[in-house]
Amino acid sequence: MSDEVQTVIEGGAGRIRLDRPRAIHALTTGMCSVMIAALQAWRDETAVEVVLIDHAEGRGFCAGGDVVQASTDPVAARAFFHEEYRLNHLLFTYAKPTVAFMDGVTMGGGVGISQPAKYRIATENTLFAMPETGIGLFPDVGGGWYLSRLAGAMGEYLALTGARLDGGECVALGLATHFVPSEALPELKAAIMADPRSVERLLAEASAPPPSAGILAHRRDIDRLFAHRRLEDVLAALEADPSEWAEATLKTLRRKSPQSCKVSLKLVLDSRGRTDFADEMRAEYGIAAHVCQRPDFREGVRALLVDRDNRPVWNPATPEGVTDHMIDTIFAPLPEADAWTPLGR
Repeated sequence: MSDEVQTVIEGGAGRIRLDRPRAIHALTTGMCSVMIAALQAWRDETAVEVVLIDHAEGRGFCAGGDVVQASTDPVAARAFFHEEYRLNHLLFTYAKPTVAFMDGVTMGGGVGISQPAKYRIATENTLFAMPETGIGLFPDVGGGWYLSRLAGAMGEYLALTGARLDGGECVALGLATHFVPSEALPELKAAIMADPRSVERLLAEASAPPPSAGILAHRRDIDRLFAHRRLEDVLAALEADPSEWAEATLKTLRRKSPQSCKVSLKLVLDSRGRTDFADEMRAEYGIAAHVCQRPDFREGVRALLVDRDNRPVWNPATPEGVTDHMIDTIFAPLPEADAWTPLGR
């Protein structure tokens, strides 16, 4: 238990409840450490048969990682990412069933602690996104793994644009396993705690038909326009398309960090070939360690989260200015002594 995240056993469930409502439950290094400790303790605790992950109050599940300090202190950034990625990997490999309730804002770090769950519950309040290209970062916390496994070029589209998805869209794309009205969540959680072995049946009984997924209307456009290995080719395809949707999407991409867009696109493409989630976390940590030392991360956080003027000055300012050498440097593996490592037993 801490002031910012509750970890308790109720009935047959271990409960992780994010409790930092004024920050929409944005994750700190300390919160990650508390969750890791609880999950490790519950692995061998016979009383815990299922783990529930939700938020205690407020309008969102988790708005991401608390990156303000990390943007100005690369040492603190590395410490945070290392611990956060260990949490992500622990959840991904956890033997006991996990249920994440994505009720409300679920972005960045919130994606990282919900997508590893066996059961991922969306509601009418769900607002899901990986918006990192807008702050000079990239879709980390396993984002490369999850986005690269979406059908067609959907992963490239979501990684580059940071497009926001509602609950119905999350179900349609496979990012959520169930759609449950928010008013039914308290009763559902109580039922799971009382009868954890029936979690699958209880989720099925509580589920409702999800609303239609608006993003599917653009699936063909996404697959056609984003199926490129180079950011410049994506932009050229959008420029050549006369539709209003392509024009709006192009405007969105022009506001993002060119460096982050190139990093994100390469990450999604590279991640399709990975078969071990630990390898994904190791690669993403190396990328993050390099990116957090570059000017766009500091500038993006300043413009969107600190000063909130929404006028970042990217460096380089254009996709052409982001050279292949720069990208190769960002993706270069760290020395073994500095590389990310998963938790041991």
